[in-house]
Amino acid sequence: MKILVVNSGSSSIKYQFIDMDDETVLCKGLAERIGLPKGRLIHKVGDTKHVIERDIPSHKEGLKLVIDTLMDPEIGVISDLKEISAVGHRVVHGGERFASSVRIDEEVIKVLKEYSYLAPLHNPPNIMGIEAAMELLPHAPQVAVFDTAFHQSMEPKAYLYAIPYEYYEKYRIRRYGFHGTSHRYVAKRAAEILRKDIKELKIITCHLGNGASIAAVKYGKSIDTSMGFTPLEGLVMGTRSGDIDPAIFYFLQVQENLSADDVYNILNKKSGVFGLTRGFSSDMRDIEEKAFAGDETCKLALDIYEYRIAKYIGAYAAAMNGVDVIVFTAGVGENAPDSRWNICNNYLGYLGVKIDKEKNDFKGLERIISTPDSKVTVMVIPTNEELVIARDTKEIVEKNLKELKVI
Repeated sequence: MKILVVNSGSSSIKYQFIDMDDETVLCKGLAERIGLPKGRLIHKVGDTKHVIERDIPSHKEGLKLVIDTLMDPEIGVISDLKEISAVGHRVVHGGERFASSVRIDEEVIKVLKEYSYLAPLHNPPNIMGIEAAMELLPHAPQVAVFDTAFHQSMEPKAYLYAIPYEYYEKYRIRRYGFHGTSHRYVAKRAAEILRKDIKELKIITCHLGNGASIAAVKYGKSIDTSMGFTPLEGLVMGTRSGDIDPAIFYFLQVQENLSADDVYNILNKKSGVFGLTRGFSSDMRDIEEKAFAGDETCKLALDIYEYRIAKYIGAYAAAMNGVDVIVFTAGVGENAPDSRWNICNNYLGYLGVKIDKEKNDFKGLERIISTPDSKVTVMVIPTNEELVIARDTKEIVEKNLKELKVI
C-alpha cells in the first residue's frame, strides 16, 4: 500500500509519498505560494531536489501539480494514479468530537467546518486540501489525523479553565493541546527503544520548534499539555508569547490604543524570542549564534526560553507523581545540544537527571543522552508526524476493507 500524506496550509501543501510495505519515503515536497505570484513546487526524490516554478492559483491546482509530478516520467515515482492507495491528511483541530483518526466522509467534513471557528487559520485550508484530494483522487480513501486527538484523554481538571462554566458550554472553551501526532510518535518510540511497555512509563515529551509544546504522557495517554485553547498558550516560542497574565491584553489595548486584533497579532507574531530580541530573529539558530558571540539580549532570550521549558517539565513530573523518561524532539529539541544541556543540567538535578555531555554533543539523531546512573532516561528522538499519519491511514483503510468483506 502506497499512501500520500498531505498537510495543507493557508498557502502551501506539504506532502510525502510513503510505501507502507517497508515505510520507505518514495518522495516528498512542498507546493508553496498558493494563490500568490511566483508559486513553485519543491519535489525531492532521495537526495535529488527538483524545482518547478509556476503560478498555483488554488489548493486544487496545487494538489494537481503534486499528483502530476508524482506521475512525471522523469522525476515521478508512479505510473498510474491507482498506485496512490489512500490519502492521509493532517488536520489541526478535531475539537471534542474526534479522539482518534477517522475515515473522511461528508459528515466528517461537515463537522470539521463546524469546528473551523476554533482554528480559523488552520482548519479551512486543511478542508480545502481534503476536498481537492477527494475530487482528484476519487478512488482513494481519505483519512483525517488530528493534532488535537492525542490530548483528548485529558481529564476535566486538566483541560478546563477557571472562567464561567457557561463559556465552556456555549463555545467549548477549554485546553485542547496541539502537536499531538508528534507527542504520540516520540512517546511510543521511546518505549520501543527502551524495550518497555508504554503503559508502564511516565514520559514527558518536549516538542521544541518555532511552535513548541510539552506533554505529560502517563502510561501511554496524554494527561496534560502546555498549549491550550489555541497554540498561543504555554512555552515561549519563535513569535508566540506563551503564558502571560491575561490582564496584559487589556492593559496594552488601553495604554497603546490598540484593537483586540492588534494585540492578538502582537502576542502571536511579534512576541516570543522574536520580541525578546527586539525583532532580531525568531530562529533559535540565529539567536544561539549571537548569544555565543556575547550578545546579552540573545543570551537573556535563551535563558527565558530554557527556563520556561524546565518549569513545565517540573510541573508535569508533579502531575504524574514522577517521571521515567524525558524526550526532546522537533527542530530545536533535535538540533540544540546546548539548550538540552542547560535545561537538564541547570534545572533538573532534583529529579536525578544526569546528562552525558559527550553523548549530548550531536544534532538530528536518535539517541539516549543521559548517563547510566541517571534516575530519568533522557532521549532525543526525531519526530515523524508524516509516518504516524500514514500508519493511521493504513490501519483505518485495512480495517474498513475487512469489515466490507465480512458484510
